[in-house]
Amino acid sequence: MKNLLGLFVLPLLVLAAHAKLSVVVTTPDLASIAREIGGDQIELTALARPTEDPHFVDAKPSFIVRLNKADALLEGGAELEIGWLPPLLQGARNPKIQSGTPGYVLCHEGITMLEIPATLDRSKGDVHASGNPHYMTDPANAKIVAKHIASAFCQLDPKSCDVFKANLKSFEDRLDAKIVEWKMLLAPHKGKEVVTYHNYWIYFAKAFDLKMDLYLEPKPGIPPTSAHLAEVIAKMRSDNIRLIVVQPYQNRKTAETVASHTGGAVLDWPSFPMTNKETQSYMDWMDFLVKSLAKSFEEKK
Repeated sequence: MKNLLGLFVLPLLVLAAHAKLSVVVTTPDLASIAREIGGDQIELTALARPTEDPHFVDAKPSFIVRLNKADALLEGGAELEIGWLPPLLQGARNPKIQSGTPGYVLCHEGITMLEIPATLDRSKGDVHASGNPHYMTDPANAKIVAKHIASAFCQLDPKSCDVFKANLKSFEDRLDAKIVEWKMLLAPHKGKEVVTYHNYWIYFAKAFDLKMDLYLEPKPGIPPTSAHLAEVIAKMRSDNIRLIVVQPYQNRKTAETVASHTGGAVLDWPSFPMTNKETQSYMDWMDFLVKSLAKSFEEKK
């Protein structure tokens, strides 16, 4: 009888010893970093699609199932997911990923946030009390997030902590080398201006000494108006601004119309890694952004 019992118990013990952390991440950029740190020790699910506006994610019932079984939830924070994540968390009823638990990870902690409003005034558009939530467009912030994730994973799975730390070191070393390369590529274009559809890229602009503070939206989250676009066109002409950046979920025709009146060009930028075959990791994504921008600057001299 003891031998028979052992036949059942031993496989269960082996399975438990090799159980992976079930990690749910809200956006693909955070998922890319979590994959770098977690490696084979985690099972990873990203809720937002790479081509989806992270402010307005289609909250599917299957997300509740994923969250219910998760050991950890990685959230961007700064109210990025406030419009869709809270109901999913409530429906999941998973005590392991509630606020204040080790399994609930707010990834913006430790980041120097930009555009923190002095007062909350919704008449100014989609304003976030904690600051602009698109901080992952600065690769220096990706390093902070990676450390945060590694620390969380170590707390949740101490036996794999050495693996997480080694993966973190490898990621940091590779990212440091790429940051040097990216800054060299964009150094000749220091101070140049680029029009964007939404104020998504201010951290990128700060990281690489660019100006990206002229938007097709009159206010964050407010659709472009004819009067505002006329002002943008006038500004582009007077300042010789030649590039407009758009993202997959934004109205490219609006950008094309503005470009046609200014001799400019429209640059399609993925909002996240894993948007296409060229952006399968965080570093691939950043590489794509930097190199495509440097090329476009050269073409629009």
